[in-house]
Amino acid sequence: MSIRLTTLALLVGSAPCAWAQDSLNLPSSTVTATVGSAPSGLVLDEPINTGSRLGLSARQTPASVSVASRAVIEARGARDTQEVLNGMTGINASANPGYGSFIAYRGFTQNQVTQLFNGINLGYGSAARPIDAWMIDRVELIGGPSTFLYGAGAVGGSINAISKVASRDEQVLEGRLRYGSFDESELAFGINQPLGDGPDTRHFARLDFSQGNSNGYIDRNERETRSLGFSLLSDLTPQLSHTLALEYLEDKEDSPYWGSPVLNGTGRTMTIDKSRRFENYNVADGRYEQRVRWARSIIDYRVSEQSSLQNTLYHYAGQRDYRNLEGYRYLPGNTRVERSAAYLQRHQQSMLGNRLELRHDHQLFGRASQWSLGLDISRMRQTLYPRSGGVFDNVNADHFDPGSFYAIPGMASGLQKQRRHQVDSRALFLEYHLQLSERLALLSGLRYDDLQMQVDNYAAVSPTSPAFFARSWEPISGRLGLLYELTPAANLYLQYSTSADLPAGSLASATYSNVGLFDLSKGEQWELGSKFDFLDGRGSATVALYQIVRRDFAVRDASNPSNFVQAGQQTSRGIELAGRFQLTPQLLAEANYAHVRARFDDFTDNVGGIAVSREGNQPANVPRSVANAWLTYSPTSAVQLGVDSRYVSSAYASTANTTRVPSYILYGAFARYRFDEHTALTARLRNLTDEVYARQAYGGQYYMGAPRAFDVALDLRF
Repeated sequence: MSIRLTTLALLVGSAPCAWAQDSLNLPSSTVTATVGSAPSGLVLDEPINTGSRLGLSARQTPASVSVASRAVIEARGARDTQEVLNGMTGINASANPGYGSFIAYRGFTQNQVTQLFNGINLGYGSAARPIDAWMIDRVELIGGPSTFLYGAGAVGGSINAISKVASRDEQVLEGRLRYGSFDESELAFGINQPLGDGPDTRHFARLDFSQGNSNGYIDRNERETRSLGFSLLSDLTPQLSHTLALEYLEDKEDSPYWGSPVLNGTGRTMTIDKSRRFENYNVADGRYEQRVRWARSIIDYRVSEQSSLQNTLYHYAGQRDYRNLEGYRYLPGNTRVERSAAYLQRHQQSMLGNRLELRHDHQLFGRASQWSLGLDISRMRQTLYPRSGGVFDNVNADHFDPGSFYAIPGMASGLQKQRRHQVDSRALFLEYHLQLSERLALLSGLRYDDLQMQVDNYAAVSPTSPAFFARSWEPISGRLGLLYELTPAANLYLQYSTSADLPAGSLASATYSNVGLFDLSKGEQWELGSKFDFLDGRGSATVALYQIVRRDFAVRDASNPSNFVQAGQQTSRGIELAGRFQLTPQLLAEANYAHVRARFDDFTDNVGGIAVSREGNQPANVPRSVANAWLTYSPTSAVQLGVDSRYVSSAYASTANTTRVPSYILYGAFARYRFDEHTALTARLRNLTDEVYARQAYGGQYYMGAPRAFDVALDLRF
């Protein structure tokens, strides 16, 4: 492992930042990377959306924030938002069908890391499937508790995927054709079109489409995605504009891959049989599908030179369908595999909401001051249709008939409506920024949430599963941060923030056992950091030290392991480093590194009816260290060459900490040739050494990452 870390340490670190303009400001625009352009690197002085509602830049925000701009997404060849996230500081993301987009960040996973789409929180991790990168303008990240910005959840951090929308730019036509290993293909195009001629044009439209297909690196696992986005920007008056944005996302998988069984008798380290590396033990007609529709109506009104108003009315409708045999384990001898955990499920989810924000810039005692006041209301509904089964069969590990899902006992009767969830949310939030002195600034935030939850149970009624129950919560969360400017190019900051989240699960799927008797869990973070440029701006870097404590989440009752009590506590302490350095006019080095020590201070499991303490153990699927590095060389304006590497340390497969997945390092390389200002061809190799590695582990299964792969992409822009 020391050799691997040394390899990464040769490069100075960086996290990408945004070029895009804050959508709260008029005029708004989307900045799109020029074909063949270099990565934007770590940019500290552009406005961002996710770290604050005040249009502050990364340098002005007393928190760890980073942005993967469109330029970075293009330059690094990210195919979906999951690959974008894995390039950001400290994040380890994977996406097996059952977990949507699984995120490990700052010692926390699943619903403790909030995933947003255009700043909207669906409150359910399984809804956050990877999105084709073509549709995304940028991805933004804020570390640590951020309930004060986006509502309940967000102990570890918040991730915001921001889609492309119409801009006031001149006409832009762009497209991509890509083909690679495993018959992976992509066809995508986008157009931004002023609807009129001359400087008085008042309407602008944008259309984006992408389609992806792949035979998959696992046997019988084929995938197809489609994405469509349309938006219309209208300047109704010099002070008033309206944006209508519509998105449709579709994802289909045949015989989804749920992981590889782990060999018996290999000790604490999880190991798979490499000769069966690509075997798929799901049934032949296994299926995962998702269809999502988004609609947003955004009004921007410039009240005066100092004040602006934005109202966002939004609607989400999604349906997710699962039909799979998901559990596999080797029997003694490792020649036969027992298959179990049949699961038939449908999620029908919708959300209707409205967010109103007023922002005002003014002077207080002669000092620059800004505040933002807002109201957010929404209603989320989700109906669940689960049907599950136990052990189905055992098959020869090498030669077997995968069988049919509906041949599994109990599955032929189809979907079974079980629960309907409704969550009404009303929130009032305030954020304030004050320049206390020429060098010292204060940023504060406060949010009040009123959450009302109702659950109808259509399954068998019991004391732990009543026919109906309702709960309400009223959490208050906030942030207080100080930022001191050492020089115009360097600062120090100190931040304290709090959060509130569910003790277990998500309100969109929580059972009476999860939330019926519990209050919300509480979290708090202290963070100390710095952001600075060096060597006359040739380099930029950020550093953050933090401690997060999450309290009062659900754990097993030591006196009665069948019951839960609200007594858990977890502490995460870590460091994050990111930077970029222009070594020569032609050579750019970037990297980021994160190390976290996450431990349960109070946690109890039920093991065979006995309460077992996990105090001192590490949470499952949380690697201690994650690092990325890139080296980009541009010998001429037409040629660009690059290499990259990613290191992820070992992680435990369960809270028992008895087995773990090994650490791994991945290498990649690319070559890009720009024929002219409109056309570029890029060849890319991923996982150069064909590393066998687990992106995630659960139970006795090892969710394997992709093997070595090659692709070629033709990008056009006019």
